[in-house]
Amino acid sequence: MPVSVDVLVVLAVVAAALVLFVWQPVSIDTTAIALMVALILLGPWTGVSPEEGVSGFSNPATLTVLAMFVLSEGVRQTGVIQILTRKMESFAGDSESRQLLATVGLSGPTAGFVNNTPIVAVLIPAVTNLAQKTGTSPSKLLIPLSFASMLGGMLTVIGTSTNLLASDIWAQIGGPGAEPFSLFEFTQLGVVVLAVGIVYLLTLGRYLVPARISPKGTSTDRFGMADYLTDVVVRENSELVGSQVREVRGGDLDLDVFQIVREGRTVVRGLPSERIRAGDILSVRASQETLEQIIEDDSLQLLPELVDAAGEYSEQLPEGFSPTRHAWHPTASDADAAAMEATGEGEPGDETERREASTDGAKEEGASTERERETSLTEVVLLPRRWSMGRSGVAGFEREYDATVLAVRRGNEVIRQRLRDVDLQAGDVLLVQTNEDVLDRLRTDTHVIVSSDGRWEQFDRRQIPVALGIVAGVVGLAALEYLPIMVSALTGVVAMLFSGVLRPEEAYEAVDWDVIFLIAGVIPLGIAFEASGTADLIATAIVAVSAVLPPVAMLATFYLGTALVTEMVSNNASVVLMLPIAVEVANRLGVEAFSFALAVTFAASTPLLSPVGYQTNLMVYGPGGYKFTDFARVGAPLQLILTVVTTGGIVFFWGL
Repeated sequence: MPVSVDVLVVLAVVAAALVLFVWQPVSIDTTAIALMVALILLGPWTGVSPEEGVSGFSNPATLTVLAMFVLSEGVRQTGVIQILTRKMESFAGDSESRQLLATVGLSGPTAGFVNNTPIVAVLIPAVTNLAQKTGTSPSKLLIPLSFASMLGGMLTVIGTSTNLLASDIWAQIGGPGAEPFSLFEFTQLGVVVLAVGIVYLLTLGRYLVPARISPKGTSTDRFGMADYLTDVVVRENSELVGSQVREVRGGDLDLDVFQIVREGRTVVRGLPSERIRAGDILSVRASQETLEQIIEDDSLQLLPELVDAAGEYSEQLPEGFSPTRHAWHPTASDADAAAMEATGEGEPGDETERREASTDGAKEEGASTERERETSLTEVVLLPRRWSMGRSGVAGFEREYDATVLAVRRGNEVIRQRLRDVDLQAGDVLLVQTNEDVLDRLRTDTHVIVSSDGRWEQFDRRQIPVALGIVAGVVGLAALEYLPIMVSALTGVVAMLFSGVLRPEEAYEAVDWDVIFLIAGVIPLGIAFEASGTADLIATAIVAVSAVLPPVAMLATFYLGTALVTEMVSNNASVVLMLPIAVEVANRLGVEAFSFALAVTFAASTPLLSPVGYQTNLMVYGPGGYKFTDFARVGAPLQLILTVVTTGGIVFFWGL
């Protein structure tokens, strides 16, 4: 069969894009935009005009996805997901089976109407804390959380961005009479797929999910930090005296100072610019070799050794030293004692002094000072979008958040040394030391999750009826086909803003612009596939090679093939690549093209084999302490089961 120059050019562009999507030397949205530009520049061969090249930005799928990000944030801002999470905790109790049922039962159905990323973001700390309270490994619950949220996205066309993109592509290439998917176009199959997935996760999958993270112990135990955290005292003759903390971190020593106790005062805020003084007690992260080196140089002395010497030889302890301030795992009474010591409570004359300084301003200042003094170790998860490319290092995180990173967990690997050389990635879990003010800022930051925190972000719950009413209106208008889904969703966004549920800046922040640019960038590829005859050529080759296969086997092959392609490239890119080919193959076989379009849609929305296949998988990768292969271990049997179930369901509901 002769191959035209047009087809060769398009295939070359696709090959280059696939290499960039798989290896990701740049972000996938950057690759998508570069793909769009290349298709326009090569327009004489690709058949993509400038107007068609940028049409992705005004495409109904792109605008609907954008609107759904905003609507999902409006629901999250009311705290309704938190309320459901608390009810989940009450139902789950101490039973691992009930915890698993509650996790998948909450995350699955809600993902059909609300973007699954904020659902998973809220549930990660809730599930983690519930597991640790009840002696369950968080790892046993987090992969099921991600998988259930993905499967739940197939309940409606607005459940995932891939569904919306597939709907638009089908309307363009499906032939005469083809229209975009209705809101509940494939809900009956989505219910079956979700039910099968939940049953699998509650039975066989439960035993395949490994328990990587121990439910016992503290954050330092889970990160294996016992041999890396200690307190040292700065000697009078130390070369560190007069140096700024950032100079110590930036030197040759693998040493991080994350707290200074000086004259009874704890210094954490603004720590990098703080100058070290003789007699300071430094809380440090360092390897055993580094500690031995600096102690041999007579720069520092281990605090435990100094305490022992004080007991045996009556040597003087550093001024302000208190055992309650240097206990890595203080009890509640110790913490109260430390707080009383810091504020001066409980000493003679305190009541008189407090009466003398009882102005409101003094109280507020004292409360603020106390919050700055209160420090804690906490675990922070880096979310996709901002952290996807690994171009921000530990030092950059510390500067931005005024926190000290003590360790990084990436999957089941824990990085404890040479942290300043580590580039952070989405899905990493950081063990950080910081104060309460910074923790409050981290809790409200949409780029991170404070996963080991039992506290909740505060929301205005009076807006719950308004936000839910708006979403119900969006769904109702689209379901009854009074308005197209795009118009209904955009109307909901306007209602969210005018009702005060969201501020404009919150709406802009809620949008995952990486996804928007990715969708807009890959849409022209579908146009090029059709205009150049590439889809027709590939379809002809597939039909010729697989002539012996019955149509139902071909349908299953497309489902499984799309699932594998999605693991290598993004789900939106895979649906743009595979759906035109699937429709062409169906037309050549003389079978129902809509069934093949659905097979590609379902497979592209449920990549189950790796942590990088879907953003919710990446979100649970670090908190669960998983190995890369754990996802395939749990997901491969489910993927095969869903291949049979989805294929059979499509044939049953829509025929072939």
